[in-house]
Parts: sequence; structure tokens; C-alpha cells
Amino acid sequence: MTLAMETRPAQLQGSFRGMALSALAEAAKSWNFAEASLGVAAINAYWSAPDHAPVALSLQGSGDDAFRVYRNQVAGKKVAVIGHFYRLEQTLGGICQLSILEKRPMPGDYPDSACEFLLPLQDYVFATGVSLTNKTLPRLLELSRHTGLILAGPSVPLAPSLFHWGVRDLQGFVVTDPDVCRAIVSGEHQRAFIFETGKRVGLSPAMLAHAGPGNRS
Repeated sequence: MTLAMETRPAQLQGSFRGMALSALAEAAKSWNFAEASLGVAAINAYWSAPDHAPVALSLQGSGDDAFRVYRNQVAGKKVAVIGHFYRLEQTLGGICQLSILEKRPMPGDYPDSACEFLLPLQDYVFATGVSLTNKTLPRLLELSRHTGLILAGPSVPLAPSLFHWGVRDLQGFVVTDPDVCRAIVSGEHQRAFIFETGKRVGLSPAMLAHAGPGNRS
């Protein structure tokens, strides 16, 4: 997910071709959100790769999106979702007390500033991976520390270190067909949908424990 906000001057200049992935990942700290989007994408490219052992384990899962995975658990509960995900109301709206918070609210949504009041009252809190890019994640983690935060969506890096900061589950996406994905992103392939190039996956502390101590980076 790219935030096309050229606010502060970009720190990285020139072409990124040939740059070390770790160097590009530094851009995630930028207050130029267009640049920060590239940095988070670099982190995602490293962690959400099929050859990482915990990710390989998660590929054995159902392939459902985060809200279908949690559908039974959140029934009858108070649930806040930061980010208006596709078909969210159809998946969860009828089974829980759903609050959707958005920077650009649609009818029925709360503005994102409502997080200060709503998140401490929730049983489950979900947030988009864009919260890494726009730097709202630290505050969201603090507000949801009583229940833990679930990061959801293809912009979520499957980085186990996020568990140390209060994230309880990572529900992301792993590309298994990079050639088709590259064609879609570049605009060469107009008819395929991005989710056709991989699989929705989840990663939790329990899965890491199952994967073994050598895979808890």
C-alpha cells in the first residue's frame, strides 16, 4: 500500500535499483510517507517470503483473510478495525459489535481519531499494515494493550519481532508467483488480481513455538 504523500523531503535520492534491501528498509522511518511506503515494502519483501521457515509453516493454513479466520472468535464481541477493508461489513457486521475507523471515513465509519476513545473498550482490535507506514502503530498498540493488536492485510510484514511490542497475531500475504505479481504491479497484467499471485497467511507466537527456537528471529 503506497501513501502518495510527498510531505517532508525524501531522504533517498536517485534510483533504488541495486540498493541493498536493508538500506531501502531504513526508509520506513521517513516522515515522507511515499518514501516510507517503499521502506515498509522492503521489510515486507524480506519477511513475507516463502523460504522463511515460520512463513513456510503458515502457508499450510486455510488461506482465508484475517476476518474469516477470526469470525467464530469475535462473534458477540466488541471489535474495532482500523482501516475499511474490502467486504468487512459482510464478513463481520452481523455477528459482532463492529466499529470501523478510517482516515477517510465512509458512511457508518468513525474518524480515525476515535481510536483514543474506542480501542480501550474493545475485545478485539485489528489494524492495517499501513499503520507501520504512517507511524500510528505505536499509539494503537498502547491503546489496545489490554487485548493485543492483530495486524491484517497484504502490507503486513510477517516479522516475529512485532510480537515483542504487543502485536498478538500477523495476518499477511505471501507471494508465491513473483513473475505474475511483478506484471500486475507494473501494469503489464491488467486482468489478474493481486491475491491470485500468492496466499493469505497468518503467523502467531504459538506457530513460532511450533517451528522451533531457531526460527524466532
